[in-house]
Amino acid sequence: MATPTWRRKLAAYISLVKPRIIELLLITTLPTMILAERGLPDVWLMLGVLVGGAMSAGSANTFNCYIDRDIDRLMKRTSKRPLVTGEVSDREALIFAWTLGVLSTVVLWAVSNLLAAVLSVVAILLYVVLYSLILKRRTDQNIIWGGVAGCMPVLIGWAAVTNSLSWEPLILFLIVFLWTPAHYWPLSVKYADDYDRASVPMLSVTEGVGSVALQSVIYAWATVIASLMLVPVAPMGWVYTAVALLGGVWFIWEAHKLYFNVVQDDGRARPMRVFHLSITYLTLVFLAVGIDPFVYLTLPGL
Repeated sequence: MATPTWRRKLAAYISLVKPRIIELLLITTLPTMILAERGLPDVWLMLGVLVGGAMSAGSANTFNCYIDRDIDRLMKRTSKRPLVTGEVSDREALIFAWTLGVLSTVVLWAVSNLLAAVLSVVAILLYVVLYSLILKRRTDQNIIWGGVAGCMPVLIGWAAVTNSLSWEPLILFLIVFLWTPAHYWPLSVKYADDYDRASVPMLSVTEGVGSVALQSVIYAWATVIASLMLVPVAPMGWVYTAVALLGGVWFIWEAHKLYFNVVQDDGRARPMRVFHLSITYLTLVFLAVGIDPFVYLTLPGL
């Protein structure tokens, strides 16, 4: 039995917003709001920020699909996207992207404040203009600076609660910023042929798996160091400290193992293992950020 047309259309629009990416962004937003409140923020504020943030990210992702529709046709990984298959027209995608962007700004302003709404607009512009239009096809450092947009949800979440910014959200921003290359570059190894075919200069194409493995080690160390900076600044208690330390050791170990296996060239290098681990690591760190304020025991001297 054929799938009804409206269901296919709905599925196509959902695909445009890249829900898996949005899910990861929201994982960083809610714990940040809890840390900012040092407890549970107003339920309507949380729901409004999560909905507004999801629409903002969905807008940016849809604009990205529109901009990348030419290279998506050349890559096996993206050849089923709606703008390639024709399930959604270019005009429909642009209307959808603009609508989500405007609505996200209105929602965030209405439920929180102007600062959070402005930061959301900045996040969209960073992803659409800085990454998609300027960096992606020009430099193998694209994911580093283009990844700034993925760091913005922590600033938005903090601003929504406090109507200000401080060192705590800036450190959380730094954690996500440094984590992004160690997360994405191993994935790019799997799809290096795709990127090469589409003339996208990802590090896995321009420098190869050895450079990816080395950079993953460097950025894993930097991410963990940044995560520990939050302990004295926030300050954080034993829950977050333990997770940041143990999770960080695990993250660094796997990055080093990837590099060792690449150098040995023994066929045991598994870049995708680091990719999947990095998601687990970031999720655990931000879960700890959200849980820590509810635990009243703190480490001695903090």
